[in-house]
This record gives sequence, structure tokens and C-alpha cells, in this order.
Amino acid sequence: MISRRDFLQASMAASAIYGASGFGAWGRLAAQQALTQDQLLQFDTFGNVSLIHVTDIHAQMKPIFFREPEINLGVGGNVGQVPHITGADFRKLYGVADGSASHYALSYNDFTALARTYGKMGGLDRVATVINSIRAERPDALLLDGGDTWHGSYTCYHSEGQDMVNVMNALKPDAMTFHWEFTLGGDRVRDIVADLPFAALGQNIFDSEWNEPTEDFAPYKFFERGGVKIAVIGQAFPYLPIANPRWMFPEYSFGIRDERMQEMVDEVRGMGAELVVVLSHNGFDVDKQMAGRVQGIDVILSGHTHDALPEPVLVGETIIIASGSNGKFVSRVDLDVRDGRMMGFRHKLIPIFSDVITPDAEVAAVIDAERAPYEAQLSEVIGHTADDALLFRRGNFNGSWDDLICDALMSEREADIAMSPGVRWGPSILPGSAITREDIWNVTSMTYGEAYRVEMTGEFIHTVLEDVADNLFNPDPYYQQGGDMVRIGGMGYRIDINQPIGSRISELTLLKTGEKLDPAKTYVVAGWASVNQGTEGPQIWDVVENHIRKLGTVSVTPNTSVQVAGA
Repeated sequence: MISRRDFLQASMAASAIYGASGFGAWGRLAAQQALTQDQLLQFDTFGNVSLIHVTDIHAQMKPIFFREPEINLGVGGNVGQVPHITGADFRKLYGVADGSASHYALSYNDFTALARTYGKMGGLDRVATVINSIRAERPDALLLDGGDTWHGSYTCYHSEGQDMVNVMNALKPDAMTFHWEFTLGGDRVRDIVADLPFAALGQNIFDSEWNEPTEDFAPYKFFERGGVKIAVIGQAFPYLPIANPRWMFPEYSFGIRDERMQEMVDEVRGMGAELVVVLSHNGFDVDKQMAGRVQGIDVILSGHTHDALPEPVLVGETIIIASGSNGKFVSRVDLDVRDGRMMGFRHKLIPIFSDVITPDAEVAAVIDAERAPYEAQLSEVIGHTADDALLFRRGNFNGSWDDLICDALMSEREADIAMSPGVRWGPSILPGSAITREDIWNVTSMTYGEAYRVEMTGEFIHTVLEDVADNLFNPDPYYQQGGDMVRIGGMGYRIDINQPIGSRISELTLLKTGEKLDPAKTYVVAGWASVNQGTEGPQIWDVVENHIRKLGTVSVTPNTSVQVAGA
């Protein structure tokens, strides 16, 4: 008699062989023939339940270029495991042909050339077309939004998230969970949530004063779909008061709270749930660990760390789905649920090639209406990239967008050293392109964007780097916050990712002089995105805009200032 886990593993194997998981086999085909919308949307409907997952859109309503990371290192038990495999190794693992459309969508190599071949990706009007196509085949499919939705653009900032709320409402989600949304402030989030036509979920969102579950967000919601009673449990970003300014939402506390998650799973099972889905913003490695600790979860829809995986990862009897970021992908998961158990599935990570997928006219009109009041500001050209200068953000240690931001901070704020947060959102700009105000805001927009200028000792700088490195490379995923390393301008260092906190960072060196940082000496440091209330300074987007205007044409010098050991 076959066990349920063996059955699920066979389901995954069949997906890989017959293309139900879709992307690997599709990528080989796409290398040989032109892309079509029908090809991108092809799916053999399966079972009796369909889930549609989007996450980490970061307010990107229009098509963009977005380069996947070159470096994404795992530690502890996650060394060499997805999502900590990139580039050629990633393509080999999933059978993706070099030069194919899936090569372009899922990895970083030859990005500029492939971007010019395959074009931009995303656009919520194209996402709408995909969702509508799935609903045409499976009218009661559940659309679930993993959060980081109302944040990350010029229009989102100036409308306090309302532009994204209006566009997402047009997509008709069934539920969402949260992270950056809370940086709009607790009052604003409550105002929006009160009017949402769908469920706002977070089993781990507590009232900070009473340390009890808040009534502002439900822990879960039941849905009856395909004759199946489904419970969707929300899991907001656990580390909000650490990674973002606590003073913006002091009434709430978060945390992983996996013991309560187990209580919620047991509770919904006791109420008749036949399928349990966790809509998570934990980050992928945290979701893997939670799946091993909490029993009874069928599906985790993973968000926060922006990973795009062509196939689910199986932990015990739980499948984990990672759907990328910035509107580049939509995941479809069809499930066979019988006798109160998930018995099999088919999955496809659908790439949103914006030149191939026809925009949905209704959603396109909503997007245009939201952008219209700001169009002149959005489209103003501030500078250009040189013919060999690609601006991108992703990577554990640096990205050329953040190198440019650090240069702007040092130049405009007259600093020895610059620090830029290791956030993972923000589109790429191709060589030889105009840089508009919208482009700058897409990588800097936040509600606490003041560019500070302070004095720090060499010892304190070292402590900052050690603390951030532990957030990224602590071998226990429950101590990882899911971002990348703070970006540094004007200084280099060596990092051994396998050492404990306090011992990872060494050889801190000023690039201009080549001298080692003196722990007792004071240096002028400029940065932005401080979580401290009352931070003073010009807004980072103004700093970067002024710098780019002076440069006119932006060049990119390869950043070799971080030496990595232990990888």
C-alpha cells in the first residue's frame, strides 16, 4: 500500500516527466519556437481544487525588467538546497535550456541580451489575464495574495497604498497577508482593511499590549470550493518590529508563533477542514522549518524572500510553493482532495511575459486611472545608463542600483562611508536606457526614507555588519529575517558566512586610502531607512535624483569590495 508521502512524491515526479510542473519542459520547448499566450497558459486541469498565488508585487503595476540574484547563499541545512542555487546550477537542476525564455525569467546570466530578446515581464493587467484564464477553467479557484503589495512605488507612496488597493480589488483576491503594508502605519492599515472585499489574515498578528490575538485580522478563513472545505491560514512577516520601524505600528506584535499555528491547524481540522493552506510571508527557509514542526498543513504558499521555483518543495507531506516577486509570475496549483486528504497535485509557475500576454482591458483602465494624476512626474527623465551599465539590486552582498545609491549618499551627504539596506525589491534598468523619476522611486520608495548623516566609530560599524550578517546567515532559519546584506559604499570587508556572530566580519578597509578601519576612530556615515523615530535628513529619492542629474550618464564599476569565505 502506497503512503500519502510516496503518493505526493510520485505526483511531483509525474509533474517533472509530463510537464504538469510545467516550467522546465516548457523552457526547452520555448528555446525552439516563439512564445504564445496559449503556450504560457496551457494547463491540464486536475483534481477538484485550484489555488492561484501571487506575492511580493511591491506596487509594480506596469511591466518591468527584473534580474534574479547572482548570489543566494544558504547556510546550515540549507547549503546547496533551493532557493540557494542560482545561475547555471539552477538551470541544470530544472532542465532549463541556455538562452531560453525560462533562462531569462529564472536566472541572471546574459540578462541584458535576453531581456532585449524576450522583453519586460509582469504588469497587473497581464496578471489579470492569467487569473481570468484560470478562472475560466476553474471558476471557483482561490486567488491568494502573499503580501508586500501596498508598497514600493511613487504612486503607492503618494496615495498611501490606495492605488494598489484599487487595482488588486479589480483582480478579486480571496485573501491576503502582510508585511511592508504596515509601514503605512497602523491606523492607515486598519482603515484599508476595514473596507477590503476579501479576507485580511494573520494568525501571528497580536495586540502588543495584551499579548493576545488582535481582532483586526482573522487568523484564518474557510472556503467551500470544488466540494472541499478549505481553511486558509494567514502568516504575516514575523519580524516586522525588528526589520521595520516599530513606532509605526506599536499596537501590534508578530513573531513566528508556530505553536499557535499548530493550534490553528488543529482547530480548523476539528471544524472539518479537508485542505489546509498557509498563506505565508515567512520567507522560504522559515517556511521549510515550520513545515517540519507543524503537522497537518497541506500547502504553504511562500512569500517574502522573492524566490521563484519551477517546482514545489516537499517537506514531510506539505508542499511549499514559491511564486517570485514584482508581478513576474503567477503560480497555479491544482489539487486532488479526496476523503479529507490531499492526494495529489499539479503545479505551474506561469511567467508573465508582457509582450506575449494580452492585457486585460478592465484592469488596464484601472491602472491608467491610478497613474494619470502623476504621469508627468513619473515620466521625467533624470539621466541615462551608459551603454554597458545594467542597474540591478538582487544579490546577497551588492547590486549596482545600491552601489549607485551609496555613491549618491557619499557625494551628496559628504560622507566617508555609506550604507543602503539589503532590501530585495526594485526593478532593473537596462544599459543605454533613460532613468526616470519612477525608476528611482521603484528602488527607494518607503515611508521612512530620510537620508541620515551621523558619526560612527569603527567598532560600531563592525557591530552593525555583524548584526545584519547574523540576520542573513544564522544557521537557524528562525533567526533569519530574509533580506540581503546591508550594502556598503566607500569600504570593503571580508565575511566568513559559517562563523558565529561576532566572528564573521573582518578586514574592514576604507577603499579611498586602503587603510584598515580603526575601532576607536570616528567616521562620517550616510545611510537611509533607519528604523529610529525622528531620523532627520533629505529623502533618499531626492538625494539619488540630484546625484544622477549631476552625472548625466551613469556608469557601473564592478564591485569587488566584499570578499566572501565559507560559501
